[in-house]
Amino acid sequence: MTDIILIGCNGRMGQMITDIVAKDEEARIVAGIDPFTGKEQEYPVFASLKECDVKADAMIDFSSAVGVEERIDYAIKKQIPLVECSTGLSKEQTDYLLDAGKKVAILRSANMSVGVNLLIKLLKEASQKLASEGFDIEIVEKHHNQKLDAPSGTALALADAINEANDEQYEYVYDRSQVRQKRGNKELGISAVRGGTIVGDHDVIFAGEDEVVTFSHRAYSRAVFAKGSVVAAKYMKGKGAGLYDMADVLL
Repeated sequence: MTDIILIGCNGRMGQMITDIVAKDEEARIVAGIDPFTGKEQEYPVFASLKECDVKADAMIDFSSAVGVEERIDYAIKKQIPLVECSTGLSKEQTDYLLDAGKKVAILRSANMSVGVNLLIKLLKEASQKLASEGFDIEIVEKHHNQKLDAPSGTALALADAINEANDEQYEYVYDRSQVRQKRGNKELGISAVRGGTIVGDHDVIFAGEDEVVTFSHRAYSRAVFAKGSVVAAKYMKGKGAGLYDMADVLL
């Protein structure tokens, strides 16, 4: 059994995780952290980590970037592995997180979906062969109209995976409207679409001579990210200090 402290328990993702864990015989939420404590849960809810004295095997943080340092410090102090899912971290916050990995187990991934992380593994293998055959590579990502950042962190993670697998590095190109020239052999185009309520679509296109190979992932519900975080929390139980990602979970 993995005992979990859920940070941001009363938010949309927190509610999904609560429902998922309720059906999981190998995990349970022993405490929730949320400034909005009015909503009743089957576990105690504290307004802040300072008030929480519950022992746990792992923490899942699906709150905002604001105050992430406090959550990291709590994980270090209590030596509880942290699955950090907050988005929009600044460079300073990211560096803080990386440094904390020397003191406690921290899992951080650009996307918590098991499918996306399997796609990353597949891309590393496929890109080595297709790139050597001269295939051009483009990434198209689509998200809802409320998303603030572009391109998505997942799109960048997919591009980084391709670069990690190839000796010759690709240059990321986000906009071709200001130049009139042929596409370079080592360009990797990344396009962002924003509209409606699209949860998250990612297409990695390998365009060659007379054929196109496309790797696609579609998220139809944010539940895929919630499920991934629970899988990660169970994996992190008992882990020593270090930085982990979903690729470790899938090994």
